[in-house]
Amino acid sequence: MGHSRVYGGRRAAAAGLLGLACAATGAGGASAQASSGGGAVWVAKPAISKVSCLRGCASRRRAQGGSTLKITGSALGSVAKIVFHGSQGRGDDVEWKVRAGSSGRLNARVPVGAVSGPVSLVTGGGVRSRRTQTIAILPAPPPAPNPTLTPAPGPQAPGAPRLETGTSRTQVFVGALRAVTFSYRVSSSSAVGVELVRAGDGAVVQSWSPPAAPAGQVQTIEWAGTLGKQAAPPGRYAFRLTARGADGQQARSSQAQDYGRDAFDLYDHVFPIRGRHAYGGAAGRFGAGRAGHTHQGQDTFANCGTRLVAARGGTIKYSGYQRLAGYYVVIDGAATGIDYAYMHLAEPSPFRTGDRVYSGQRIGSVGDTGDAHGCHLHFELWTAPGWYSGGHPFDPLPSLRAWDGWS
Repeated sequence: MGHSRVYGGRRAAAAGLLGLACAATGAGGASAQASSGGGAVWVAKPAISKVSCLRGCASRRRAQGGSTLKITGSALGSVAKIVFHGSQGRGDDVEWKVRAGSSGRLNARVPVGAVSGPVSLVTGGGVRSRRTQTIAILPAPPPAPNPTLTPAPGPQAPGAPRLETGTSRTQVFVGALRAVTFSYRVSSSSAVGVELVRAGDGAVVQSWSPPAAPAGQVQTIEWAGTLGKQAAPPGRYAFRLTARGADGQQARSSQAQDYGRDAFDLYDHVFPIRGRHAYGGAAGRFGAGRAGHTHQGQDTFANCGTRLVAARGGTIKYSGYQRLAGYYVVIDGAATGIDYAYMHLAEPSPFRTGDRVYSGQRIGSVGDTGDAHGCHLHFELWTAPGWYSGGHPFDPLPSLRAWDGWS
């Protein structure tokens, strides 16, 4: 939805923000912390004087997800984490652990999913620096595709089994029919473990302990974008394989902070019109005046016959014809609490009430049936409990623009 924080949704905004070199908004000071002996230890408050991109930078030395920043200042030796404060209150803050450097310098990785905004530092005892000015952070580049098995570049002890890995796709949608598939092959019979790691904070969100496979046999694991019965948060994820040989030598498919190998971006919605389109003018916006009511959706224009897909999978709540809506479909979005309405379809949808539909699955074509002037999709979003059953419509345009940005 438009209110979800999804990686990659602020491509344009970062370009106009301040550069990386910045002066801190304040410095100096110290804080008292309780010691194990019952007294107080005065800890200097870290202060940032300059932030610059050191490695993995975008053009013009700008930071991006996965970059390494060089931070200079004072009292940095006890810093334990960096906070990327984003621009939308605490909702888009991202914290990342750092290794303490010298008193005057440390390096910090930009997490995939961090967005432009101030940064601050926090010591192991919770003493915080003041925030910097806004740091421009571009989205991380897309993961490199490796759909076929290739030798894994991760750390390997002498005598450890050799690993090959591959991941079927780099873009995955929650509720889609096709899951993402991780494939691997180990050179010798080994105890193996597979972890799915969230790049935004380095957390392991799911793990598998498959039985040892015969040497050289390809094994696969599928993941459908859910954690238990809930959809996983959008963002970048990566598979990591660990194999231990008979003598205990261990090999890993990637370094601990490598989110490019066997990685993919998970999105919660697909843009429903699969072709060229335009949002039109004010008359087609949510809330625009109509005879006796206001417009309850967003009109998006496209050529008649352009393929329409489900923005989010779920259950068909209604499918039929109405003199104003024309041919239409309403989908109860799985695990969202939202109903999605698609109107003015060119022909009846092949789906019927009660059918299961998946994200990205074709539900019809853009048309002009019903009370329509020109071929377009009239699209509505409704809160729970749903479309004309106690919920209310809300403006779908922010969501459509967000989905349009990545799909």
